Amino acid sequence: MSKGVQDSRYYDVIVSPIITEKATMASEHNQVIFKVAMNATKPQIKEAVERLFDVKVKRVNTMVRKGKLKAFRGVRSHRSDVKKAIVTLEEGQSIDVTTGL
Repeated sequence: MSKGVQDSRYYDVIVSPIITEKATMASEHNQVIFKVAMNATKPQIKEAVERLFDVKVKRVNTMVRKGKLKAFRGVRSHRSDVKKAIVTLEEGQSIDVTTGL
C-alpha cells in the first residue's frame, strides 16, 4: 500500500481534536481527546494517532454522545451523534493539538 493512501485513511479515522476546558485538564494526565469517525475501532484509532503524531499510545477509551433535540428560534432540529476517543499516551509522550496536523 502506498504511503499517501495510508495517510488519508488515518485522517478519515480522526476527525478533529477536541479543545475544551475538560480536555485541557485531561492533558495534565497525559491524555488527548479526539472526535473520531462513528465506525472507527480502538485499534484503528491507536494506529492512526501513533502514525500521525509519532507517539506511543498506552490506552484508548471511546464513547458515543447521543444527539439531542434542540430548538432555535422555534425551529426544532436533531443534532448528530458524536464519537469521542480519549487517548492516553505513554509517559514522556505529548501531542500539541493547538498546532493542527
